[in-house]
Amino acid sequence: MKAGTSHDHRTDVGRRVARRRERLGLSRDEVAGRAGVAPQYLRYLEEHEASPSIGSLTRVARALDTTVAELSGAEPAAPPARIGGGAVVPLDPDECHELLAAHSVGRIVVGTAEGPAIVLVGYAVVEGVVVFRAAGLGGGAERLAFEVDSVDEAGGVGWSVQVVGPVEEITDEAERRRLAAGRPSPVGGNGHGRWYRLTPTRVTGRRIVPSE
Repeated sequence: MKAGTSHDHRTDVGRRVARRRERLGLSRDEVAGRAGVAPQYLRYLEEHEASPSIGSLTRVARALDTTVAELSGAEPAAPPARIGGGAVVPLDPDECHELLAAHSVGRIVVGTAEGPAIVLVGYAVVEGVVVFRAAGLGGGAERLAFEVDSVDEAGGVGWSVQVVGPVEEITDEAERRRLAAGRPSPVGGNGHGRWYRLTPTRVTGRRIVPSE
């Protein structure tokens, strides 16, 4: 190595993390606090050859309002779509499944005498399947669209995950009793909603991030 030169030990991931953080005007302490990691870890990630676990990189990506795929360079740098003052970026499959598993209230579309209606349901993810309780599904539904989201209108950020797949009522009494132990109750219901199982065939998601 020539005198007066220095070797850049950062990986492409580290450069992207640092560039994204600086673009958002955030300090390392602020991002570390959001991500639940030590500031020293974030500094090491930005400045050295680091191989972060998918869990750690996912937390850092969320703190930076971006995706693991973007930080790892797996997504093209195409201009994102925009809603209002924010940009809409796709969520990778791992993020979709993590967000789906971390929450307990979602929405389904059902048929009623007055037409389609959006209904809140309590749910849980059990062995990769969405299990929820609701009053009887109208329209003889064989496939169902399910959605869970979180939106901060004041901050102009949020995310949404959509699941589509076949749905069936759980009629086995033993299985219903097993699910009833600590599983979701109908939202606003009296505890007597029917049990249903939605097997995902398509899981997609989007995140709204502040405009840069």
